[in-house]
Amino acid sequence: MEVLSKTITQVLDFVSQRILFLNSYTLLGRFLKIQPVNEKYTMNDEQLLRYSRQIMLPQVDIAGQQKLLNAKILIVGAGGLGSPAAMYLAAAGIGQLTIYDDDNVDLSNLQRQISHFTKDIGKAKVTSTCQTLNNINPDTHVIAVQQRLAGEPLLREVNDADAVLDCSDNFSTRFAINKACVNRQIPLISGAAIRFEGQVSVFFPGRNNSPCYNCLYQENGEEMQSCSENGVIAPITGIIGSIQALEAIKLLTNIGDALIGRLLLLDGLTMEWNMMRLRKNPSCPTCGKTD
Repeated sequence: MEVLSKTITQVLDFVSQRILFLNSYTLLGRFLKIQPVNEKYTMNDEQLLRYSRQIMLPQVDIAGQQKLLNAKILIVGAGGLGSPAAMYLAAAGIGQLTIYDDDNVDLSNLQRQISHFTKDIGKAKVTSTCQTLNNINPDTHVIAVQQRLAGEPLLREVNDADAVLDCSDNFSTRFAINKACVNRQIPLISGAAIRFEGQVSVFFPGRNNSPCYNCLYQENGEEMQSCSENGVIAPITGIIGSIQALEAIKLLTNIGDALIGRLLLLDGLTMEWNMMRLRKNPSCPTCGKTD
């Protein structure tokens, strides 16, 4: 109780320093006799405490946290990358997460797909993930759909999102997601992991002359390697998925430098990080003709 009391005191002290951002209709706001300044800041006392460690960051503050609460993110894939990404985004307070995956939980998934548990074997991955996210943060509205996202539903979901996380495991889906994001001018956070290797990049149509996924990979190239055929060490998917979540938060709150036009590469065996600069391909069949 002493630790909890100290924590609450610290939060109240911090919040009082940002008195202009608080909503007067919360219990704390009424106690401090704060007049309403902007009705779009709607966090209650419990949310202020839940997200206090993020709100304390000057780059985030209450305004940034409110942006996260108002945000909608589409996650394609509830496996090795989608699991940690979704869990951290829910914990961070994203208002709505829409998750698509057509697969069921298999025993071999449990080594790295951390939103699923032994009791979930045979269950739809999106159902298992939804239950996990609700346990982490019931404030986040989770829409779970067990189907492969393509065609008009893909365009519709991308159009409704503030950002898209590609956590899929095949090139056809990746190219389709990329085309939809370019078409709707929605930022795409793309991640991949195999063996001891991982990579992440952000493709933001119309921002900073950003390339798209098709500028990096040709659609008629080699088929994507799979974890089932090549293996993957468990933590690599967690690292890459977590970076995808971080990049999404940065984009939504407009802080830091997103990985736009950069490909971040990790070699887990040597723990070496490398960065590749990516340029927009003027002849790209997906984004080259949109300028």
